[in-house]
Amino acid sequence: MRKIFFSVVLVCLAASTLNAAEKTIPNRLINYDQFLRDARVVAELRNQRRVTEEEFLKMAQDPATVIFDARSSEKYRKLHIKGAKHLSLPDITAEELAKLIPNKNTRILIYCNNNFENEVRAFPAKVASTSLNIYTFNTLYGYGYKNVYELGPLIDITKSKLPFEGEIKASVVR
Repeated sequence: MRKIFFSVVLVCLAASTLNAAEKTIPNRLINYDQFLRDARVVAELRNQRRVTEEEFLKMAQDPATVIFDARSSEKYRKLHIKGAKHLSLPDITAEELAKLIPNKNTRILIYCNNNFENEVRAFPAKVASTSLNIYTFNTLYGYGYKNVYELGPLIDITKSKLPFEGEIKASVVR
């Protein structure tokens, strides 16, 4: 009886493996396994590279450092950290990044909606697990930009020390 049971289990496992193989649809422009490998590396790097508002400000003073904003064009126009270079996440390609940040060794500072509260028109919060910082960090890393630092804290925009500019700057109280 045990032999029959184990034989049935093995046949079922083999069938499910074949079934999974049949559902694989090749696409050389999509590599989820590489994304997962990169994400594991980025997870460790991110933990070392999340910075305070004060550290972000200090690093931003270096003229060779790029502040990078990957939010939508609409949200960027409304309000962004002064001097930030913009390229919306869906528009990121190797060519577009190279135009904006030609040297892959450049120190890049990133921030997103989930770094700021009290200005939902420009910085509407996302579900924490889908924060744009996560995607931006992974994306930059995937394109070969390894010198990335992320603004870490949630900051009340009305008390922030960061300089902002944009269409609704006047409403940001300091």
